[in-house]
Formats: sequence, C-alpha cells, structure tokens
Amino acid sequence: MRTLFISKKTLFTVGLTGMLALGMTSIAIAQGNAPQPKGSNQPGEGIHGPRSIDQELDHLTKDLELTPNQRKQVRPLLEQHHDRIQALFDNNPGVSRQDLGPKIHAISDDTHNQIEALLTDHQKELAKAMQKRMHNGEESRRQ
Repeated sequence: MRTLFISKKTLFTVGLTGMLALGMTSIAIAQGNAPQPKGSNQPGEGIHGPRSIDQELDHLTKDLELTPNQRKQVRPLLEQHHDRIQALFDNNPGVSRQDLGPKIHAISDDTHNQIEALLTDHQKELAKAMQKRMHNGEESRRQ
C-alpha cells in the first residue's frame, strides 16, 4: 500500500492559491472579460460579483490579520496578479477560460508564494484555517 505525503507548505499553497483564484481571477473573468482600467478598485456587481483589489485586500487583511506594512506590500502583488491575468485574456481572445486555467493557476501560485513570504507563522495558520472554511463551503471569515 502506498502512502500519500502532502507537506504543510503544499496544503498552504493550494489553499491560498484557491483563494486568490476565486477572488482575484473573477475580476478578470467577470463582465465577459471586459478590460478594466489598471488598478481598478470598483466593487463587483451583485452579491456574488467579483472582488475588487481593495475588497480582496480587505478580505486578506481581516482573515490574515495583515499589518499596515504588509497591506502596503500585498497591494502591488494583487494589482500585478490582476494585470497578469487580464493580459492573459487580452492576449488570447479566442481561447476558453477552461483552456487558460493552467496559466491562471500558475499566475495565482506565483502570487501566493510572494504573499506567503510576507506572512508570519501565525498568519500562515490563519490562512490554513481560512482554506479549511473555504473547502467546507463556509463563509470566509474568522469565527
């Protein structure tokens, strides 16, 4: 019998990547892939609309207890994440979202790794808890 070993870092990477993919990718995907102005901070439409960069930053700040300095460091990472995914859609107009999935995932992985490097051990534990709530379909806020 073969035992599957998954490291804590791998689980954390998958968790934060999923959060970024769900929250930030929706900015680029929503509204029929319409281009958005660089650094757009307009809120999403409707109750299940995409999160703006400000909303995503607020979400991460609340759930991960980001410090003001970490917020300053994370914001450009989220903006870069948005811009890279938007460019991916802009440069591949005939390619389906599903076909772009692996590239979107790679961009989100890169962003996750950059954000993870800024977190304390305590914040990494909070991120794991957030991932668990997301996986269980619960609201993504600390209880």
